[in-house]
Amino acid sequence: MQEKLHMKHHPGTNPKPFTTTITGFDDNNALLESTYFYPRGGGQPGDMGTMTVVGGKSSRIGEVKPGEKILHPLENSDFFEIGDEVVCTIDASRRNLHTRMHTAQHIVSALAEDIWGAETVGNQLTMDSSRVDLLFEDKSLFDQETLISEVNKTLNKQIPVNIHEWSRDEIMNHEQMRHTKFMERIPSSISNLRVVEVEGIDLCPCAGTHVENTSSIPNIEFVSKKNKGKGRIRFSYTFVK
Repeated sequence: MQEKLHMKHHPGTNPKPFTTTITGFDDNNALLESTYFYPRGGGQPGDMGTMTVVGGKSSRIGEVKPGEKILHPLENSDFFEIGDEVVCTIDASRRNLHTRMHTAQHIVSALAEDIWGAETVGNQLTMDSSRVDLLFEDKSLFDQETLISEVNKTLNKQIPVNIHEWSRDEIMNHEQMRHTKFMERIPSSISNLRVVEVEGIDLCPCAGTHVENTSSIPNIEFVSKKNKGKGRIRFSYTFVK
């Protein structure tokens, strides 16, 4: 059983190098006994980094992918063998930006719901900018300046971000829980799920990486707004440089 340690590690910023063992390969993808790498999913890109045999050769790791066991694509898989003890280093600048973007996205989605009743039906994070697809009963009410202003006020309040592990019943019965529609797609064998809480702002199931406090997230600024069909708007934003 592979230990997926990114689920337990909070905050998700500044990941440290870790040592683990190669347990197998899937084509050029290394399978590890335990890993802190975040695999692509939930709108958040996967981590990248390097893998080094203890006292030996090193290879770049491409974007890490999800699966029953997390897949670590190696640029030079022939440098490694099953049983090798390896030191893995996550690209911290990439991880840190995606982590800040992910927590910011939770706040964008929560405030859009609170202000206009908009439901987040899609999102994609990148290092440069991010987008949220919002579904409105009346999208003519949406005002990007209001949303940006309210998000930035929230970011500047130094709000703690907490991680919980709750049962399905706790999640489904919590009156403040958001984004529970996807729960039907999670196998019933998984009894407990990870919940991310931005205190007083957002509470929802999420496996992504997040900051410890909103004070570490830069303010956001508007990039674009696109109509994506009936009731839908794609709102894109970036961090203020």
